[in-house]
Amino acid sequence: MRKVSILGATGSIGQNTIDLIARAPQDYDVVALTGANNIAQLASDAIKLKADVAVTADEALLPDLRDALKGSGVEAAAGATAITECATRPADWIMSAIVGAAGLAPGLAALEQGSTLALANKESLVCAGSLMLETARANGTRILPVDSEHSAIFQALIGEQMSAVERIIITASGGAFRDWPIEELAGATLDQASSHPNWDMGQRITIDSASMFNKAMEVIETHEFFDISASQIEVIVHPQSLIHALVGFADGALMAHVGPPDMRHAIGFALHYPDRRHLPVERLDLASIGTFDFRAPDEQRWPALRLARETMEAGGMMGAVFNAAKETALDGFIAGTINFVQMAEVVEQAMAHMSASDGHIDATMTLDNVLEVDHLARKAAQAAIHSRAG
Repeated sequence: MRKVSILGATGSIGQNTIDLIARAPQDYDVVALTGANNIAQLASDAIKLKADVAVTADEALLPDLRDALKGSGVEAAAGATAITECATRPADWIMSAIVGAAGLAPGLAALEQGSTLALANKESLVCAGSLMLETARANGTRILPVDSEHSAIFQALIGEQMSAVERIIITASGGAFRDWPIEELAGATLDQASSHPNWDMGQRITIDSASMFNKAMEVIETHEFFDISASQIEVIVHPQSLIHALVGFADGALMAHVGPPDMRHAIGFALHYPDRRHLPVERLDLASIGTFDFRAPDEQRWPALRLARETMEAGGMMGAVFNAAKETALDGFIAGTINFVQMAEVVEQAMAHMSASDGHIDATMTLDNVLEVDHLARKAAQAAIHSRAG
């Protein structure tokens, strides 16, 4: 029986992970579940899976969580420190599905205590890729990618040598606005940006898909995780979202990973690795699909892709700046303070501001330094938002 924990259990990745574990409860001993504000879901899942502990990120909701767990024997806790403590509890496998930079500290803690880390929190590698990978190496632990694209790349590389890899191609659906006239993007509403044509995801990642900031993050993540140069990473728009990534080799061959747009595929691969087991996902009917469509991404429509390249070129802790500014700009759009197009403008302005600040981008990459850069970048992005709102 494997000991597992799920950090970010109430989000879409966490819920899909729970779906797979609940189908074979005899195989798993659930140590910890963490969530944010959905106390009813968190408590229900913790009781159903007989978790040792359930943790909410919001300390003010601890009384509600205790009430919901009363009589179940499941321990209740709250706050960021408690979430990180959960990651230090012995487990064989930990899902890191907390959204945003908040997932970095728990992910590092999981690696330090020896767990295999199933990484859906792309911000960890974007903000602190070298720190995450070095922590894994130092503790003899493994990071398994859970983003559908990076899981696809990982699977295509099994049995291959990185020295033979010529390029990696990441596919993008194009999100809600892939066919909109560019001049209309500034008027896109929150509801329109929150609807994805293919995937069923949370609001924030759905908006990031529409702006292509999600894909920009994945490009940086590919650069960090697979130690491949920015010039070898390509993005192509594939509206059907059936090919998740392709790896091109020195002999001209392309290895593609094809599957339904269902996150249980990537989650299940990480959960069962190195084995492949039955998963309750759709089996594709290629004849009915007929064709796969592709188009080149338009960086005028999606400036996030250009900003990702600039982030990789800058190196150091510019990834932490990029992510913090992106999260802050997204908050501004959700709040109605800036429009859809202005999110990229805010990120670019924050990156320029931090580039001009001595010592931050090139500082030694430690957790404390990453968090300091994150804080400063958020302030710079807030200033950029304020200048537009005013």
